[in-house]
Amino acid sequence: MATMLGLLREGAPHVLELNNRFPMPAETERPMWVFAGNSHPALAQEIAKYLGVSLGRALVGTFKDEETRVRIEENVRGTHVFVVQTGTSPVDHNVMELLIMIDALRRASAERITAVIPRFPYAKQEKKTAGREPISAKLVANLIRTAGADRVVTIDLHAPAIEGFFDIPVDHLRGNPVLADAFKRMCPDEEIVIVSPDSGGVGRAHDFSLRVGGHLAIIAKQRPQPDVAEVIEMVGDVRGKAAVIVDDLISTGGTLIEAAETLLARGARRVIACATHGTFAGGSTALIERSRIDQVIVTNTLPLAPHELGGKIKQVSVAPLLAEAIVRIHRHESVSALFT
Repeated sequence: MATMLGLLREGAPHVLELNNRFPMPAETERPMWVFAGNSHPALAQEIAKYLGVSLGRALVGTFKDEETRVRIEENVRGTHVFVVQTGTSPVDHNVMELLIMIDALRRASAERITAVIPRFPYAKQEKKTAGREPISAKLVANLIRTAGADRVVTIDLHAPAIEGFFDIPVDHLRGNPVLADAFKRMCPDEEIVIVSPDSGGVGRAHDFSLRVGGHLAIIAKQRPQPDVAEVIEMVGDVRGKAAVIVDDLISTGGTLIEAAETLLARGARRVIACATHGTFAGGSTALIERSRIDQVIVTNTLPLAPHELGGKIKQVSVAPLLAEAIVRIHRHESVSALFT
């Protein structure tokens, strides 16, 4: 299926200001293109809307033998190009789309290519947990650089060390500001405690608590095998409070549900979960709907089917965050302010 891609033409009028501070490039600045693969067209369209541009033309599909087919249908010579593609199912196919699009743009003489990858694929495979295993996140980083990307923009890497896998700049955005704002709108005026589901997420949970208030609690767990976690112990008092679990990713939902049961057993009044990425693999949305979790808030770094939304699962948009990052990168301005 063909995907429409985006363009800001030289000579175009000023467009929407992001946060009233970052108007798009003026007439004298080099034109900018925004491209997207087929992984998340709704997010790409929303980013383009915030930028005030239309998604332009390119063919991104497959040949009859199922090999990926890409043809850029715009003149990108000498321009700065942003390619939006997220790590959603089918993950391997979407990775190949991204790599082939970058290669096509490089061969079309684009001056700079930035890969905008809201959820970085293979991010959970950032280290060896046993002998004779790959480090797949490093391999994907190498492939993106080899294809011709000059820069990467992503949100909440599963392990911050993945930034070091790249030999090109990485703008590692944070989902906490978006989630915290959504939480304050949806759940105002509650006595809360912020819960980290493991020791590695304490920093993320602490940052969230600074934004919304509340004390901190930590759940200790172990993983006897991939995608399986067992709660060992918990530190912190949740009695009589709304417990807010803050994490970077919800995958199968098993860990989340078990953590919620632990919190309720310790006296929590109700349990809410906030996570940047919601993969909801293996029909886990149904498990969450049947669980005692009160509400789950995730961002739209990954697409969700309409039937997965509207119940306990709520989705908030990272399009404004990504659009502002794109503007700042294009104009050679600091992106660090977006991390705060």
